[in-house]
Amino acid sequence: MTTYVYETIPQSAGEVPVRFEFKQGMNDPKLTVQPGTGKPVRRLVSGGFALLRVDLPKVGSVTDPSWHDK
Repeated sequence: MTTYVYETIPQSAGEVPVRFEFKQGMNDPKLTVQPGTGKPVRRLVSGGFALLRVDLPKVGSVTDPSWHDK
């Protein structure tokens, strides 16, 4: 089971979206309404976990000046 983050879609000016988590299988269809309230929702995409290494060479990246000459 995966935990997804959803947010209600405001239906009027001044309405504040509500975020909530919902556990469901990866093959289950995404929610279209919030359980219990029936308000329309959208599933949010959130960042994952990553390790960054600052000691790696930057050759070939957009920060390498020689890359811009190609």
